[in-house]
Order: sequence, then structure tokens, then C-alpha cells
Amino acid sequence: MEAQAQAESQAHHPQRVIPIVARPEPADGAQRPAQARKGRGAVSNLIGRFETLRSVAEDDGWYREDGEPPPLHTEVREERARSLITRNTSPDVGFDRSINPYRGCEHGCVYCYARPNHAYVGLSPGLDFESRLFAKVNAPQLLARELCSPKYVPAPMAVGVVTDAYQPIERQLRLTRGCLEVLERSRHPAQLITKSSLIERDLDLLQPMAARAQVLVNVSLTTLDHGLARKMEPRCASPTRRLETIRRLSQAGVPVGVSVSPVIPFINEPEIEHILAAAYEAGARWAFHVVIRLPWEVEHLFRQWLETHFPQRTERVWARIAEMRAGAGEGKINDARFGSRMTGEGVWADLIHQRFAKACERLGYASEYPTLSVDGFAPPRPASAQGELF
Repeated sequence: MEAQAQAESQAHHPQRVIPIVARPEPADGAQRPAQARKGRGAVSNLIGRFETLRSVAEDDGWYREDGEPPPLHTEVREERARSLITRNTSPDVGFDRSINPYRGCEHGCVYCYARPNHAYVGLSPGLDFESRLFAKVNAPQLLARELCSPKYVPAPMAVGVVTDAYQPIERQLRLTRGCLEVLERSRHPAQLITKSSLIERDLDLLQPMAARAQVLVNVSLTTLDHGLARKMEPRCASPTRRLETIRRLSQAGVPVGVSVSPVIPFINEPEIEHILAAAYEAGARWAFHVVIRLPWEVEHLFRQWLETHFPQRTERVWARIAEMRAGAGEGKINDARFGSRMTGEGVWADLIHQRFAKACERLGYASEYPTLSVDGFAPPRPASAQGELF
């Protein structure tokens, strides 16, 4: 898997903590029921699957008088990666290469399939994933170097497909913008996906790329319910703000689509048609969806989240997810097989796909992404006082 490969190749790199934030180490609430924290998605710091030692938390009296846990601040660790472009051969995604300037994601989406990545570096896929982040500070330089390889053949580059490239720390660190500058200067096609309105900052780069048919953007919109969004993806832009981002990108001439992912039965699944209608009205012209995936620790984190926020609905949601993953084997809640991991199987999965397809057809969504052009690609060349002979 892409996230696993990145973690394994970078886990031993020297790191230093960027002194812009501080964070007290959260205790895993083994002796205390899982409890939602304001502004955070996961409700615990679940132990990673590779840990051999397990800790038990004790209440030391530092909780507030109202019973709320203390605020959990974000820590950003700087790392120097050895490579940036990750390759994949998965038939389930529409690209064969991607870049991710960050590991971990402050957006805190409880369902994020990338959470297990943090277990490879000795951290929890729970609260650690959204509060102990890694920034690849040499990402733009690495990208330029790898594009200059004589063996490199251009094809659309996916940006931010593991963790959001426009999460809040990008506002300060600007690593995604640096990578986008390299791609724009090289006339290299790119496709981006985000839940953040921060992408509007980079319209000065996206517009010339769009004029050359070398960029498209997918905005992820999982719900129109602001209350649900705060529980499910607490530090993302609000649904209304994401619709405005779709509108501004479209008005600027940047091709934009919508991702209604993940689809969670009885949580955001009833909104499918409404989300598609709102996104189309805002300017999205294609759409796709993925049914919820719960690999490794995400299964337990999502179950905790359901029991905390939707206790009366938990068993109903869980049974329906299991039904869509029945092909993985009895008692399985996740299916990692190519061809079914993104879509699910069975009557309920088929019903979701039919509803989605019919809504898209009725609204006028295109059936495919726009084709991106590789014409004019020119590897970025390092500055030289001697100039270029050819």
C-alpha cells in the first residue's frame, strides 16, 4: 500500500520538531470510556498493532471540572525524505504516481484509511495521527530532482491522496504550493483532492495549468450537515465553505469534481442525492464515491466513534458495513481485495451505486474525468551560472 511504503522508507529519517506548536502527550483512556475531544475526530489514542507495551491511564485530577479532557495541541515534526514520488499499480485508482508533502492529517477525519500509517513510526493511528504530524520539508526540491531523471516519463501526478495536502499546517509551511510551483513550471499535469478552502490561495498556479489542460481538482464533500461534519471531520472546511470553493474554482476556469467519500450507511448515505445536487449547482462537473473502508486500526477507531456519537445507531451501521464486506470472509469488516475494496459487494452496495449513478445522470454529471495533457513537459533544470548550452 502507498501509505505503508512511504512510512517504511521514511521511518528512520532524522527528524526535528518544528517549534511552532506544543503538545502534551495524551494518555490512552483504557480505564476511562472513550470521550470526544473538541476539534478532534478520534476518541482515543488506540495502541498501534506493532506495539509490544501497553499503557493504562490513570485520572490524575487534571481534567477540567466539567469532565472535559485538556486541549490537545498539534505537534509538527520536520523530516527530510529520500524520495517523494510514490508509484502504485492498483486497478482501483485512476493514477499510477502520487506525492504527499505531509504524513498525518490535522483534519481528523475519523474514517481516514491512512491512519494505520502512523503505527509504522511507533505512534497511534488515533489521536496521534491528527495531532503528531510530519512535514517533508524538502518535498519541492525532491520533486524537481525526480522529474529531472532521464528515465522519467510524464503522466498525471496525484497530489494529496493519502493525507490532505492543504491541511491547516500548509498555510504556514507552504510545501504543497512549492510542489505545485515545480509542476506548473515543468508543465506537468496534476490532479488534486482536498477538503480545504486553502486551495483557493493557489489559483494563480492552477489557472495557467487549467488553460493548458494540465490540472483538475476534486473537492471531497461528505455531508451537508454542519453538525455531522464537526463530529466526522472536525478541522475541515465546513460543507458550505467547500461548496464555495467548488464555485470559485469553477468560475476561475479550473475543472472541478466532487468526491462523495466515504459513503457510510445511515450516517451520510441518506444525503447522497442532496450532496450531488448542491455540488453540481456550485460547479462540479463529475463525481465519484467510495464506500467506507476500515483497514487495521480504523475498524476499532470508527467503532469507538460510533458508540460515542451515535450509540443507538451503532449496531445498525456496523451490520450494514459488514454486509457490504461479506466477500472478505465471515466476521470481516474490511475487504482489501482489488476490485471490491472501494465499492463493496452485495445488495446494499449495489443500491448505493445505483442511486449514485442515477443521480449523476439526472443532474448531468460527466461520466469521466477530463483528459490531462502531457504536452510541453520540460524537466525543471537547476540554476547554473554557466547557463545552458542546449
